[in-house]
Amino acid sequence: MDIADKLRILADSAKYDVSCSSSGSNRKNTNGIGNAKLSGICHSFSADGRCISLLKILMTNSCIYDCKYCMNRSSNNIERAAFTPSQIADITINFYKRNYIEGLFLSSGIIKNPDYTMQRMIEAIQILRNKYNFNGYIHAKTIPGASQDLIKSLGFLVDRMSINIELPSNQSLKLLAPDKEKDNILEPMKYIHKTIHQDKKFVQAGQTTQLIIGATPDSDLKIMSLAENMYNKLQMKRVYYSAYVPLNSDTLLPAIKEPPLLRENRLYQADWLLRFYGFKVEDLLNQNHQNFNTLLDPKADWALHNMEKFPVEINKADYPTLLKVPGIGVLSAKKIVSARRYHTLTFESLKKMRIVLKRAKYFITCDGKYFANTSLFNQKLISHALIHDERKLLISDSNSLQLSLFEPTLGDKIECITGQL
Repeated sequence: MDIADKLRILADSAKYDVSCSSSGSNRKNTNGIGNAKLSGICHSFSADGRCISLLKILMTNSCIYDCKYCMNRSSNNIERAAFTPSQIADITINFYKRNYIEGLFLSSGIIKNPDYTMQRMIEAIQILRNKYNFNGYIHAKTIPGASQDLIKSLGFLVDRMSINIELPSNQSLKLLAPDKEKDNILEPMKYIHKTIHQDKKFVQAGQTTQLIIGATPDSDLKIMSLAENMYNKLQMKRVYYSAYVPLNSDTLLPAIKEPPLLRENRLYQADWLLRFYGFKVEDLLNQNHQNFNTLLDPKADWALHNMEKFPVEINKADYPTLLKVPGIGVLSAKKIVSARRYHTLTFESLKKMRIVLKRAKYFITCDGKYFANTSLFNQKLISHALIHDERKLLISDSNSLQLSLFEPTLGDKIECITGQL
């Protein structure tokens, strides 16, 4: 099998890991410069907000495990391929020299055993670092069950590491991924976290993980509690949420036709609230309310259930309080705090500052005045108005198709990228 075919197969097999995003382009090069359809090219974001291109591939899509939800599971009759360590290094360098990519995202199916797989991945990255002196960004997946010595060796070669926890409970893991052990996932996470604090050269960009959403009956409360725990105890850089894609036929898998994208979207919104807005899971969900409202984003839903905390006076509320207001994000709150040092803010002042007031107006006053066209204490009317805003038909600029309520709206997608809720 030639390199191009291997690249096609192993780039396609890697696309379900959401730590990076596929370019999604079908545009080929004809007579111009560049090529947007190159297999394996995906986009990620650096710490300073730059969009960077990565080569995203599996070392192999052959796997000894038979996880029910995975396209690459051992029982599936699919086209298989494998790169050698030197091929991975050569492809990465050739793509880099042609300015296609700035770094590498490398994962793999498990061949023979976890240690053997990790050794091959390490060998590929060692060739890049030592033979080619490649100092670009590398994100590598840790293989659950691999030895600590191998994890440590890999950690000094790469910028970021991740171990996909995949399923939010041990019961779900046993049901759909019986070959995997919970401790083989959590213990390496703890070891990576500990070693990061001991040596600044180890995994300098931190570690991430991924959770599959909708493959099991686990509630949003269970999922977000797990994420919160990993953020607090393991200083996880990101938890990624991946809507379950119905790829395989199995009686243990849910009978759905489409991925639960709206639910995934709500989880990402809640994730931003945990990381940047001062919320805790217990603020958003509880045993009587275990799943997010599909009609409203989590912040607006929380506000409607805590109307006694509103209205917030824009000219007096401190920064943490402003962050609790639906429609006021981190950047907007900073603008408000800065501007009111010099003059009293009015509703018109906020408009001139380009503060988005579509939602915020129901929960704020400006210089003592309330500007929404509903009664402040009429929770039902405010709820109706907010839901109506989310239900408005949005027309895509590219294809003029109406977006369904039960898919993330354009506004939702923007919020998940910027975190401005």
